[in-house]
Amino acid sequence: MTTVLVVGAHPDDPEIAMAMRMRWHALNGARVRVHCLTAGAVDPDGTAPRQEESRAAGRLLGVDEYTFSDVPDTRFVEHRGEINAELFRVFRETHPDVVYTHFPNDQHLDHSITAQEVTTVALREANNLTYFRSPYSTNFEPTNVFMATQELLDTKEAALKCFASQRQLDMQVFRKLAEVGYRQHVHHRVVERFPPGSTYAELFRTARQIEFAAPAN
Repeated sequence: MTTVLVVGAHPDDPEIAMAMRMRWHALNGARVRVHCLTAGAVDPDGTAPRQEESRAAGRLLGVDEYTFSDVPDTRFVEHRGEINAELFRVFRETHPDVVYTHFPNDQHLDHSITAQEVTTVALREANNLTYFRSPYSTNFEPTNVFMATQELLDTKEAALKCFASQRQLDMQVFRKLAEVGYRQHVHHRVVERFPPGSTYAELFRTARQIEFAAPAN
C-alpha cells in the first residue's frame, strides 16, 4: 500500500490546493495522512473549530489520519527548530512513500517556511516529493497536471464547505481556477486530446521522483 503524507501550514491549505488529488489517492487504495503545522485559533470555550472542520473535510476525502502541531500561526520564523523536530517525528511515524507540501516560492511566510522545512526532511526520509500550488505561490511552473472529474470536484467543494469559519473561501473562484488554471501551461492541441470528463485540474511541481525498474520478463 502506498502511503501519502500531505503537509500544510494551516488547516484548509491542503484542501484548497489538492483535495481532488487526495480523494483520488484514497480511492486508489493509498493511505493518506494530512498534517498541519498549526491548528488554528482556539475558541474561549476551549474548542478548536478549524481542527474539527479539517477532520470533517478529511472524512469526505477519505483521509486516514488528520493531525496537527502547535506552532503559533504567523510565528513560523521563531519556531523553525520546533517545526523541524515535529516534521521528523511525523515522517518517522508515517514512513511516507509520497510527500506533498507547499511550493517554496510563496508570498505567505508560513507557507514558504513549511516548504523549506518539509523539503529538508523529505529528501532524507521519503522517495518522492511534490509541491502543490497555493493561492499565494509565485513563479509556479507545473510539471504535473492532475486532470480530475466532476465527481472529484464535487467532493472538493463539499470538503471546502466544511471550513465554515473561513468565510473567504469562495468555491466559485476555486471552480473557475480548476477549469482554466492549467490552460496557460498546456497547449490547446494537447487539451483537445484529453479524454471526455477530464475537465478540472490541480497543478503540482515535482521536486523528486524515484522510480524502480520492474524485473525483466
